[in-house]
Amino acid sequence: MPKCKLYAFMLFGKYINKYYKKYWPFFLLGIIALIVVDVAQTFIPRFLGRIIDEDNQLIADLSKLGEIIGGIMIAALVMFVGRAIWRLSIFHASTGIAAGVRKDMFAKAEQLSASYYHETKVGNIMNWFTSDIDEISEFFGWGTVMMIDAIFLSTSVVISMIRLNIWMTIIAMIPILLIIVWGAFVDKIMSSKWEARQKEFDRLYDFAQENFTGIRVIKSFVKQNKEIHAFAKIARKNQEVNVSFARLQVFFDVMIEVILVIELACVFGFGGWFIYAAVSGNPIVIFGQTIRLTVGNLIEFIGYIDLIIWPMIALGQIISMRSRAKGSLRRISEFLDTPLDVVNPLNGIKLPNCLGEIKLQNFTFSYPGSQKNSLNNITLTIHPGEHVGIVGKVGSGKTTLVNTLFREYNVERGQVFLDGVDIMDMDIPNLRSNIAYAPQDNFLFSDTVEHNVSFSMEEMDREKVKNAAIFADVDSNIASFPKGYQTVSGERGVTLSGGQKQRVSIARAFYKNSSVLVLDDCVSAVDVKTEETILGNIKKYREGKTTLLIASRVSSVRDLDKIIVLDKGNLVGFGSHQELMENNPVYQRMVYLQQLEQEVKGGE
Repeated sequence: MPKCKLYAFMLFGKYINKYYKKYWPFFLLGIIALIVVDVAQTFIPRFLGRIIDEDNQLIADLSKLGEIIGGIMIAALVMFVGRAIWRLSIFHASTGIAAGVRKDMFAKAEQLSASYYHETKVGNIMNWFTSDIDEISEFFGWGTVMMIDAIFLSTSVVISMIRLNIWMTIIAMIPILLIIVWGAFVDKIMSSKWEARQKEFDRLYDFAQENFTGIRVIKSFVKQNKEIHAFAKIARKNQEVNVSFARLQVFFDVMIEVILVIELACVFGFGGWFIYAAVSGNPIVIFGQTIRLTVGNLIEFIGYIDLIIWPMIALGQIISMRSRAKGSLRRISEFLDTPLDVVNPLNGIKLPNCLGEIKLQNFTFSYPGSQKNSLNNITLTIHPGEHVGIVGKVGSGKTTLVNTLFREYNVERGQVFLDGVDIMDMDIPNLRSNIAYAPQDNFLFSDTVEHNVSFSMEEMDREKVKNAAIFADVDSNIASFPKGYQTVSGERGVTLSGGQKQRVSIARAFYKNSSVLVLDDCVSAVDVKTEETILGNIKKYREGKTTLLIASRVSSVRDLDKIIVLDKGNLVGFGSHQELMENNPVYQRMVYLQQLEQEVKGGE
């Protein structure tokens, strides 16, 4: 019977089952210690009952009183040691499981492609990593304790009650059956309520995360009150769902308490009646059996009832806790079950010495779920060591073109090649290790400038860090900081200016020293002199290595070997500045408009 009950209360799932195998020694030790404590507790009421019934004899024979007191002290010592053991064992296992699941989730999060994060909000994911994992950890910790107490302590107490008086036991057990029926009825309702509650938490997390990230924009547009009202609306909905769940939980707990009070009333009522009848000389007879109950027996029985109250409350709580844990595990499992759309090929090709040749053959690309092509039928070859600019209007596909080189998304086979190898056949870590990237958003980690620059390498070389900073023309700025290269950039580089973040991002990409360097509009926030310095350093330090520079200004790319001109996802020009000025109307118009813009600014 205990095995069946244990199975009914346990939590199973393909992402949880492996931890039973890993932590079973800790669970076994903790459960054994918990059972020993449960058994030891049942001796206390027995000793108290003897003291009541044998008070006169104990006063006359102090040695018997010493035996009883000694028995109580031994039981208390066993309980103390046992509780220390089960706490250390079971909670070690529960925190280990939480850490393991969180590690699995983080590994999965890093494997998922960019398209997943376009569709799934960060707030949802953070809730899965925190609240949902905490629910699972609590279930394996306190849930295990409650489950064992609900089964073994209650079983041990019931056996002791039957030994004492079977009829009193039957009277006490009738209300307990109501608890079991009530718990089974409420289980499914609580599980659905919990999932609704967690979904509202997802919305709350996501809204808060988005507002904290965009707090500067909110303040600059004086939209604090608007966002506060929007947050209040989400918070009220969250409150309603939480209150609904809390009401059900409280109602469930209250019903458990009512049933336990009924049980106590039955024990006191029938126990007092049996004692009174026995003392009056008219003992109660049921089915031919005379019920003889002493005051000590009643005190002992009440002690057992007091012990069984906790397992019955635990039974109610474990039902609620398991319902929450099931809902949380379902959400986590859905996340871990998310199919990977970008998968490393089996026995993927590795390039030990990448030269940096990039070839596109009739390359067409559209984002997952989009009906419109972002790039159309592009064919070109970038030879090793060439410095190539990429220009075009906003939305023309410049960033999309370079992002596909990293296999952030799947592309059609036979369309994109690195050193003559189809990137769909390449080992993804090897592919990405051969390309350094300074993204458009210039993301920096909340770490020192030094560690941000050396992010690509396991071991930091301070001389290389300084050289990278010199390449990006940011060394003098860093030197002016109070702590120099040890200055912490803050979350997303908040303590640095836009131009400084941009140049630190360039330095980080240069530090990697890859065969291919991609700079995505990385000189837009610097002055003309700094831009000229960086472009000069590209020619000087990247000689013989391929470099792609996306730029919004033609002046940034005019001196490069070749320039790619994109318009609405189409390749409309590819050649040197001089060649494009001679025969490419789109490029000519871009140059003309930007020159006109400079003249207007100069006139002002």
